[in-house]
Amino acid sequence: MRRTAFTLPLALLGAGVFLLVLAPLLAGHVLPHAKRTPVDTDTTTIFTGTGSYFDTSALKTVDDRRLTITRQVRGDVADSLRSGNAVWDVSTSVDADHTLPATDVRDSLQWTLERWVTDRATNEPVHCCEETPVFDGEAYLKFPFDVEERSYRWWDGTLGAAVRLGYAGRTRVQGYEGLRFTGSVEPTRTGVRQVPGRLVGRPRTPQVLAEEWYANSGIELVVDQATGRIVFAAIGPRKTLRAPGAKKDAVVLLDSDRLAFTAATQRHQVALASADSRRLALLGTTVPLAGAILGVLLTAGGTVLLVRAGRRRRVAEAAPDQLT
Repeated sequence: MRRTAFTLPLALLGAGVFLLVLAPLLAGHVLPHAKRTPVDTDTTTIFTGTGSYFDTSALKTVDDRRLTITRQVRGDVADSLRSGNAVWDVSTSVDADHTLPATDVRDSLQWTLERWVTDRATNEPVHCCEETPVFDGEAYLKFPFDVEERSYRWWDGTLGAAVRLGYAGRTRVQGYEGLRFTGSVEPTRTGVRQVPGRLVGRPRTPQVLAEEWYANSGIELVVDQATGRIVFAAIGPRKTLRAPGAKKDAVVLLDSDRLAFTAATQRHQVALASADSRRLALLGTTVPLAGAILGVLLTAGGTVLLVRAGRRRRVAEAAPDQLT
C-alpha cells in the first residue's frame, strides 16, 4: 500500500526527466540529421516565355515564339549512399512549340545532361562520382538550409561560372513567403563553335570557329528560407555567335527577356517546400518546446506528489508511537 502511493509520483517524475532530456536531443542531434539534401529526389520544373531562337531548318533566327525549358532532376540513390553525398542527374531541354512533346530530348533546340554532386549538409560542391561539369558556388538547384539575408554565389551552367545574386527582400509565391535574390550576367565569351562562315558574315570562309557569347538580363530566384528549395525562378538568357574577334553579335541562337516557372511548377515547389519546412519546424521547435514544457510540468507535478506521499508516510509511521 505504501509502495503504491509512490508509484504515480515516480512515474510522473521519470516521464518528466525523460522529456527534458529528449527535447535538447531532438534539437541538437535529430534536427541536424534531418537537414540533409534528399538523395531520392525526382522532380521536374518547367519555365515558359517568349523569345527568339535559331531555326536550323531555315538557317535563320525566328522571333516572338513560345519557348519552354524543361529540367528533370533525378537522384542517383546508389551512388549517393555509396559516397555519402547527394548525387543528382540533371537533364535540361529548350524547346519551341514544334519540338514539343519531344519523343527524344536530343530533338530539342538545346539539350544538356549534367551530374551534380553536393555535400548533403552544407550544399557545397563535391568533386567526385563522375561529376560533370566541375562547378563552384553556394547554390544551384537549391540553396543551403537556413538561407540568410545576404548575397550568394549561384552557379550558372551556361556561363560556366558563379554569379553573385544579391538579396532583394521577402516576397510571396502562391501565397508562400520566400527570400528573393536577383542578379544578371553581362555579355561574356563562353567558348567557340565551328560553323559555316556565311552565318557570321564570313561568306568567303567555308568554316570558322565562331565565338559563343552569353548574357542574362535578369536572374530572379525566390527561395524557401528553411529548406533552401527554389519555389520560383526566372531568367533572361541570350546566346549568340560572333565572328572571330568581332565586337557585335552575328547570329542569335536564343534570346528571351523572361522565362519563368509556370504556375503549376510554382505550386508544386511551394507544396514540397511547405511540407519539408513543417517537418523541420516540428523536429527543431514544436516537439522540443512542447516536450520541454510537458517535461517541466510532469517533473514539478511528480516532485510535489512525491513530497506529499513522503509526508503521509511519515505521519502514518508516527501514529503508532503516539498511541503508545
